[in-house]
Amino acid sequence: MIGKHALRWGILMTIAVSVFLLSRCDNSSVKTEPENTQVAYLNHNDTVKYVGIETCKQCHYSIYETFVQTGMGSSFGHADTSKSIADIDGESLLRDLHKNLNYHPHWVNDSLVLTEFRLSGSDTTYKRNETIDYVVGSGQHTNSHMIYRNNYLFQAPFTWYAQKGMLDLPPGFEDGRNTRFKRLIGLECTSCHNAMPTGFEKGSINKYAKVPSAIDCERCHGPGEIHVKRMMAGEFVDTANEIDYSIVNIKKLPVDLQFEACQRCHLQGNAVVAEGKSFFDFKPGMKLNTVMDVYLPRYSNAEDEFIMASHIDRFKQSECFIHSDNQFNCTTCHNPHISVKHTNISNFNATCANCHKGAPKHECTEEISALQAADFNCVSCHMPQSGSTDIPHVSVHDHKIKVPQKKVDTSGIKEFLGLVAINNPKPTDRSKALGYLQQYERFDAKPYYLDSARYFLNRMGMQEENPSLWVTYYFLKNYYSDIQNLVNKVGVNAMLARLNTMSYDNADAWTAYRIGESFRESGQETSLKFYSKAIELAPYVPDFMNKKATALAGVGQLDEAVTLFKKLLKEQPQHAEALNNLGYTYLQMGNITLAGLNFDKALAVDPDYLQAWLNKASLLIMQENFAEAKKALKEVLRLNPNHERALQAMAYLNQQS
Repeated sequence: MIGKHALRWGILMTIAVSVFLLSRCDNSSVKTEPENTQVAYLNHNDTVKYVGIETCKQCHYSIYETFVQTGMGSSFGHADTSKSIADIDGESLLRDLHKNLNYHPHWVNDSLVLTEFRLSGSDTTYKRNETIDYVVGSGQHTNSHMIYRNNYLFQAPFTWYAQKGMLDLPPGFEDGRNTRFKRLIGLECTSCHNAMPTGFEKGSINKYAKVPSAIDCERCHGPGEIHVKRMMAGEFVDTANEIDYSIVNIKKLPVDLQFEACQRCHLQGNAVVAEGKSFFDFKPGMKLNTVMDVYLPRYSNAEDEFIMASHIDRFKQSECFIHSDNQFNCTTCHNPHISVKHTNISNFNATCANCHKGAPKHECTEEISALQAADFNCVSCHMPQSGSTDIPHVSVHDHKIKVPQKKVDTSGIKEFLGLVAINNPKPTDRSKALGYLQQYERFDAKPYYLDSARYFLNRMGMQEENPSLWVTYYFLKNYYSDIQNLVNKVGVNAMLARLNTMSYDNADAWTAYRIGESFRESGQETSLKFYSKAIELAPYVPDFMNKKATALAGVGQLDEAVTLFKKLLKEQPQHAEALNNLGYTYLQMGNITLAGLNFDKALAVDPDYLQAWLNKASLLIMQENFAEAKKALKEVLRLNPNHERALQAMAYLNQQS
């Protein structure tokens, strides 16, 4: 008599063999490029434009209809009741105990509004309303929220975590790190979470002339302009026998290049873009490492830790992949046009059974009771759900397919081993140096990252040959005199001449800014030259304008400073630092009214802006409004109980009363 266990596996493997044979028959007639072929697709040319999903669906409607239901196809959209899956009602409330701030998301008709407020007892001491413009995330794991103000894109400080059905601060905002409405949503973010952001303004960090609505066809197939033109002209290709080189079809790429297309966004980490390249330059059908190297830190005794979007890093550690001769890839299990929610789990298990059949060593050795409890689901045991190190409140399948092991307590013995370029076995010294610099600046300010960066910088030759990288290193170390020495060695004018490229990453602009900061105290004239260069190369980075305007005020050029502050505030009216600095400039000019107005505007944007409270207190003391001045000083002391100037001023006011 055949046991239930064997019968169940027999049926499963029969299905698997059928699926396998059908897929083999289907692919046998499709021409594919051989491995390691340099594929010359016409839409790799930089002149070919993106046409958008609405154009694609005119000929591919059935695919469009299912794709928009996938996580990718619903990754981004306008913040309305049809897009948001958050359970938000009139009582929804999120508290940040570290900042003593409360957040109340609520609907006003079909608009999502976030109210940020602070209470003192039952009194509201601060309140700010912001309309949410976009929702990012399909809702399978999260919905996060974006504000699109004056064409600048920012993240709002609340996220809906779908699996737990709860509101909380976004990833990276927790534990006192809440940046409120100031997180900039740049090109690296939008180039994966959305359709290609062709409206991005060069010379900015987060300015977009337009924002697309969700990942679309061209993220995996490349820009479609030339393909559409050929189809409209009747220039058809028999794709059953030939490859249409006007558009990329992933399944016709060599297997290694199929991986490359997926890992552009499913291999996230510390992305070091190659010199002269940008996030726009990678297109499906290319090697990712021709555009960027993606680094992840490796630790001892941390084999089970991973970030959420590290699917390919984990998958490539699987024995299943290692022994597949590169034939096992993402689309072996995933149909990118069909939502995983609409894919039966038996489809995934059938893929497992394609290989794990017949030979005893391939059979599952788990107890029958455990198999029955798991409903014979391979994925539940061999790709268990787990939390990630970077996103709270979510569970994702670990894509490192493995035999379950007993958990080992490794607490306290995790050690950093180094950064590894996951997609490039031989990164350059420049790439490695920049990888360590970025890891320190963007992710985790551990001193050993800078030590490693210096090691690779030294291997690159003389400092004068790579001044921008050395400027970055010295700036992160606060070695401003070393930056001054390097600039003087190269020559101020020669350095200014070198910094001449307006780019999507603003690399030269940032170098100019860092040099300007380094000369701020000891060489104001030089500082202003480099601030001006930074603004020339990145005119839509308001912080650069703020620094130059402040420097102008510092050397007595008050009218010029006011003009630049106003230009900045036309771009970003809620730039708290610029409002405060403009107020202080007016104070220097003797315009008390405008000074007070701008201090109040700054505090309306940021109620914890210590310098603005201090400036307001100084103005009120000048006006002999001692009662209000005391209130302002109490806010300073709330933020810093040991603030020496505030304590002295408070003592003075107490003597006056």
